[in-house]
Amino acid sequence: MVHQLRLERKIGRLLASRGLKLAVAESCTGGLVGHRITSVAGSSGYFTGGIIAYSNELKVCCLGVKTSVLSKHGAVSREVALQMADGARKLTAADLAVAVTGIAGPGGGSPGKPVGLVYIAVAGGGGKKQVQRFMFKGSRAEIKNAGSQAALKMLVHFLEKKGGC
Repeated sequence: MVHQLRLERKIGRLLASRGLKLAVAESCTGGLVGHRITSVAGSSGYFTGGIIAYSNELKVCCLGVKTSVLSKHGAVSREVALQMADGARKLTAADLAVAVTGIAGPGGGSPGKPVGLVYIAVAGGGGKKQVQRFMFKGSRAEIKNAGSQAALKMLVHFLEKKGGC
């Protein structure tokens, strides 16, 4: 956990130094990304909050994911991840948001979307967006942890390479 807190602190420093606010939208990680962000003292200065949206209904009503996108691409898709990030950003009036959707297992997978498939999206101001597809292996806990770690790494990359918002 000590090595992981370095990543959370780095995100906190980057956000605080730029006066930016962050939100999260999580499905398969079940709040782990938000938990890790708020493990740093002072995170209330840059973290607005998040939504844990396991059901499609919550993705639609709270995060603004379009039912047509869910029908066409499924809940575990780059399109839904992007709409979840946009929705969390708008809902919380944050400057940027990260969203995670995937299949943590052990059940729920299919040949086209196997257990371990995770999409992570970051959305910032000015239409700046990034989305990545990941395939993680391991137990449910290992996949959730890997997803949260990848989300935090994406946030750092987004803030450092894309200039944030």
